[in-house]
Amino acid sequence: MAGKDIEGFPSKDYHDPPPAPLVDAEELTQWSFYRAIIAEFIATLLFLYITVLTVIGYKSQVDHSTDPCTGVGILGIAWAFGGMIFVLVYCTAGISGGHINPAVTFGLFLARKVSLVRAILYMVAQCLGAICGCGLVKAFQRAYYSKYGGGANGLNDGYSKGTGLAAEIIGTFVLVYTVFSATDPKRNARDSHVPVLAPLPIGFAVFMVHLATIPITGTGINPARSFGAAVIYNEKKAWDDQWLFWVGPFIGAAIAAFYHQYILRAGAIKALGSFRSSSAM
Repeated sequence: MAGKDIEGFPSKDYHDPPPAPLVDAEELTQWSFYRAIIAEFIATLLFLYITVLTVIGYKSQVDHSTDPCTGVGILGIAWAFGGMIFVLVYCTAGISGGHINPAVTFGLFLARKVSLVRAILYMVAQCLGAICGCGLVKAFQRAYYSKYGGGANGLNDGYSKGTGLAAEIIGTFVLVYTVFSATDPKRNARDSHVPVLAPLPIGFAVFMVHLATIPITGTGINPARSFGAAVIYNEKKAWDDQWLFWVGPFIGAAIAAFYHQYILRAGAIKALGSFRSSSAM
């Protein structure tokens, strides 16, 4: 179906991409598949290296100063996370899709954007990259790493498990919903006259969620980020709260996928209409 022109700007033809197969044996024979897995590994490694190093550096600066304004502060930490996502999604979007987060991969899998095999291997690569990234931080900051918590996520004092879980669900919903919206082919066709750089809103979503939830859980919204830090830090507190940073993000991603695909894109109505049409024939 041809797109409608808007104020003299020709819009692109829009075609919904076909859903990814549950298991695609053919992609296992393609180099682009393995290249994408490597890209996810390296991107997540760099993401954890920069962000965890920022967190530990900030804590060490504050600890050695009486000035409360010393260091980058929560705002700077949020910028480190959001900025790195912007950079890394921009760099890897054309190779792997720039997921860098098992929750994003899970949401896209539920929406049939990636196959099951690709989703699983992406998650494995992301978790291994996160472990290696945190390992590099520990190697470079051995004197401060354990002293300042290793950048591990954990529920902060004064908050219940339910509050922490809700914060992770809502935060991940914001992120994954933004991913769906920024990469929606229908939006690209309809608004072809408006240049949209998809990594920008995705990075801003990460930034804004960190501002809101750092005081509650330290902000996970990325199971690989929480898992990698917990593996290298390896203290009881990090493992006690680890389930929050898997269950919450996966629930948030699932809700975002359902909301975008079946409410905003009316996937359920389209499926029902298709079923009625086939039944009438």
